[in-house]
Formats: sequence, structure tokens, C-alpha cells
Amino acid sequence: MQITSTKEGDFYIIKIYGDVDVSSSLTLDKNIQKAMNEGEKYILIEGTNLNYISSAGLGVFMSYLQDFKDNKIYFSIYALNEKVKDVFQILGLDQLISIVETSEEAKENAYK
Repeated sequence: MQITSTKEGDFYIIKIYGDVDVSSSLTLDKNIQKAMNEGEKYILIEGTNLNYISSAGLGVFMSYLQDFKDNKIYFSIYALNEKVKDVFQILGLDQLISIVETSEEAKENAYK
């Protein structure tokens, strides 16, 4: 797995390439923590190239939900392939995490 982080205006975008499993979930966790430490208020995850996510990877996102709420941080995941999106939906995580199709939709929702 590889991760890149970029800043586009107000948005801190984390792009994931490959699989998020037990070992790589630590890298994902560090990237989200870095964004929070830098005071980012709009954190987006791009999943275009995310092929697989394990329970450890899902756990990383879940572990931050209360922190996002407490710190008024907008968090959204976009551009997931159907297989990965199905994992979020089957577990009901799409009810707790904003999951949308495009970066434009994620950015628009941030200001609502």
C-alpha cells in the first residue's frame, strides 16, 4: 500500500493505493493523525485505487469518528470501487461515515 497526501484549498486529501491490511493500517492511521495534528478541518480519503480493506483498516476510520465530531472535522471517503464500498455498506459503516462518488460531491457536502 502507498499513501499520498495533498492539500487542495481547504481540503486535506489522502489517496490510498493498494490494500489496507493489518500492517498498512498503521500508515493510514499516521496520515489521519498528521492531518488532525496540523489542524485540518476537511479531511477526504480518495479510494479510487483502494483494492481491499481489512477490519484493521476499517477500525482506523472508526477510531476517529468521535475525534472528528469533537473537533468539528468534516470527513468523507469518495471514489470507492463497488467491492470496497460493499464492505462498508454490509457493515453499516456507510451510516456513520460519509461515502460519496466524487471529490466534487465530497467537497460540496463539506459546506452544507
